Amino acid sequence: MVQISPSLLSANFADLRSDLEWLNRSECDYLHLDIMDGVFVPNISFGFPVLKYVAQMAQKPLDVHLMIVQPEKFINEVIALGAYYMNVHVEACPHLHRVIGQIREAGMHPAVTLNPATPISVLEDIICDVDLVLLMSVNPGFGGQKFIEHTYDKIRNLKAMIERSGSHALIEVDGGVSLKNAAALREAGVDVLVAGSAIFGAEDPVETIHQMKKL
Repeated sequence: MVQISPSLLSANFADLRSDLEWLNRSECDYLHLDIMDGVFVPNISFGFPVLKYVAQMAQKPLDVHLMIVQPEKFINEVIALGAYYMNVHVEACPHLHRVIGQIREAGMHPAVTLNPATPISVLEDIICDVDLVLLMSVNPGFGGQKFIEHTYDKIRNLKAMIERSGSHALIEVDGGVSLKNAAALREAGVDVLVAGSAIFGAEDPVETIHQMKKL
């Protein structure tokens, strides 16, 4: 069964407690937290003071996605949240192998993200060192974008790399995910679906999560 990681970027921050309460009751597997710095991506999201509150309220494991330069500087802050995954961008880490090791040594599960234009070939030498690979199916920085169709081929190629290498990494996809494409993504090889607008904008978000997991 596919796992669901709702993106808190689409939550109602005027009533964040209510959103966290129904997320805790739902069948979602993680909470996806997008940290943006306005440098690596053209937007700024929430910082660690807000995330500290989220961590106190959340009853789901935290899937922390750092869309920032020099993410290794914030390992202590991320582990302080009790994060399950610490996810860094390949494009933001010139010394990626070192950063992956630092994340694991801190007690978290290391994950890496690829932007739409980044080929999966960059993972060849580290695929066995990570626990999760996130493929961006939109250009990062904003919610509500249209899904990039080429992502299906990328998922299948990544799945083949994982099986060929003997890696145990899961495949996660973020961007334009909805009930309309969830089944096709699962069939292509996705293990974890990140969805924002499709869940938080739904009439019944808890039921939407349930339907995504059934597909």
